[in-house]
Formats: sequence, C-alpha cells, structure tokens
Amino acid sequence: MSKTWRVGIIGSTGRGDYGHGVDVAFTKIPDVTVVAVADDHDGGSAAAQKRVGAANAYSDYRKMFAREQLDAVAICPRWVDQHHDMIMAAAEAGCHVYMEKPFCRTLAECDEVVRALEMRHLKLGIAHVTQYSPVLDTVLSLIKNGEIGEVLELRGRGKEDRRGGGEDLWVLGSHVMGIMRSIAGGNAASCTATVSGRKMSVTKANVVEGPEGIGLLAGDHIQAQYSFPNGVSGFFASKRGMGGSPTRFGLQVLGSRGIIELQSGYLKPAFILQDSSWSPGRTGKTWKTITSAGIDKAEPRTDGTYEGGHIAAIRDLIDSVEKQRNTRCSAEDSRAIIEMIAAVFESHRVGGEVELPLNTRVNPLSLLK
Repeated sequence: MSKTWRVGIIGSTGRGDYGHGVDVAFTKIPDVTVVAVADDHDGGSAAAQKRVGAANAYSDYRKMFAREQLDAVAICPRWVDQHHDMIMAAAEAGCHVYMEKPFCRTLAECDEVVRALEMRHLKLGIAHVTQYSPVLDTVLSLIKNGEIGEVLELRGRGKEDRRGGGEDLWVLGSHVMGIMRSIAGGNAASCTATVSGRKMSVTKANVVEGPEGIGLLAGDHIQAQYSFPNGVSGFFASKRGMGGSPTRFGLQVLGSRGIIELQSGYLKPAFILQDSSWSPGRTGKTWKTITSAGIDKAEPRTDGTYEGGHIAAIRDLIDSVEKQRNTRCSAEDSRAIIEMIAAVFESHRVGGEVELPLNTRVNPLSLLK
C-alpha cells in the first residue's frame, strides 16, 4: 500500500448490527486506520468505538462523513433497507465502499448507486466472500483445463431452513448467484421461475413485508432456471424446511466428464468427481477434495475464516483503487446478482420467461395481481 487509509465504520445496533464482523476485519489490515464509527444506538456506538479503537463516534453517519476526511467506509448492517442511503452518502463524500450483502432492495436502487459511484470513480466491494476465495480460482482453472469436460449445468440451492423460499433466495441465494456467474463467465440472459407457498402459486394476497429490510417478499418454494449466453443452464431452488445436515447450500457444476461441488464461503474446500456418469456407485470412482493448491492436496493457507474472507475482500478493494481496476465483486456484479433474484419474482409475475436485464426495476411483487 502506498498510503494509510482513513476508514469510517457504519453500524446499526438492533437493525443488522455490524454484519459478520466487518468492522473488526478492518483493524487487521496494515496501513488502515479506523478513525470513526457511526451508529444511531448509543450503547452500540460506544461498544463499536471501543472494539475498533476509533477516535470518534457519531450517532449519524452523515455527520461522520461531513467531519471526517475518509478514504473508505465499511457499511456493516445486514438489513438491506439501509444500504441505498448509506452508499449514496458515501459516494457524495467521495468514499470507496466495502459492505455487507445483499446489495440493495430493488434494481432502481442498484441503478442509482452504481451511477453515483461511477460518476465519482469510486470502487465498491461486497461480502460475497466466496468470490475472493483462492479455492474458487483453483476451480475455475480446473474447469478451463477440462477436468470435468464441457460444463452442462449449474445447480444451486440455499440452506432451506425456516427461511426457505423467498427469504433464502435473498439472504443465501445471493451467494449462490455470485458463484454461478463466476462459473458461467458472466450475466444470465433469461430466467424462468415459479414461486409457491403452501403448495399453491403465490398471488398478491401472499405478499408480505420481509424481515431484515428485504422489502416485499413471498414464497416458501422457489424454482428457477437461468440461461447463459454460452449455452450453460443454471438452476436454483429452495423449499422451506427441507434443509439437511450437512446442508446442500452451494453449487454443483455438472460437466460432460464429471462434477465439481462448491461450498459457499472463503477457503472452504470444493469437491470433484471425475466420472461422466455422475454416480460413484456405478463406477467405483471417488470424490476428491479441491483446495487452493489443487486436487487432493493439503490446504497450505490458514486464513479460512469469515474474517479471512473480509480481509481478502478489503485488500482487493484497496488494490483495485491503487491499480484502477474493478473489484472481484463490484457494484455492477452486485447489481447483476440482485437482477437474478428479482428475475425469479418477475418471471412468476408474468407467467413465463423474462429476459435480463429486466425492464421492471421496482420489486416485481409490488406489481403482482
């Protein structure tokens, strides 16, 4: 790094708090100084100030931006309804952003913040930590080298716990959509989906205000198919209460000569079955582990924690600023992930396939009849 970065932390105690330890991750990076925190909860603000060793604390993040000369800001709350306003304030203050996911509630909000950041040449990174994992890099290299042949399908599922369905799609499916885009090599071109609840197709009467500031939400069972320009088909599904132990949360990459399974998370191992039948019981072939070092090699790294993922993402953000390149999960990438989520509800609303980018930029459930 060529300078010391002045960073501000935004939290919201009781409304998304500080995400999955985003605030503390900034204290683990050399040449980063956390100079201030902002939290509208007095006790939360004092605790955060002590936790990160900040000189100043504010009850209003706008005052923090006005009084502190910040290079970057951490937008930590998980609750999505706050993200748009916080990013816009950061952009107006000329700050680069690292933030918790999901990105924003609607595509209209995404469009506005992407424009605001682009106008000021500001960078954004987001806590889809799998995107920064060296294991994902290894998987992409193995696929490129033909280890599982031609990629035919991508199959993803959420955790399918009490949040299964629409909430699972938003909160955990967003990770899967990010991995799916990385494997497919870009944006989905179309989506066909159904949204149901209690074995019935969702109607306007089933739409509710979702938790954690998601906005309008519906569905206990999501089934979606995406087409990508390279001919690969992607699938995502989630059904409430159907999760197992261990969980199926992640993505399967099915190729003409084998399968790769990816878990969501930073430095979590992936698995490969080099078997064209996709069935080890038929051929006797076995699953092998993929680490950052390759197939069936011990993992040489020791930073495989959620905090390690944040640290990798923050370092990527700083490097992207200094080298004037995109982050590994940029504002545009984050918008594309939200577009895949919104496309599920839009396809259900119109009763068929929808093309991406979507024409509908509001929450499609607000238009459901």
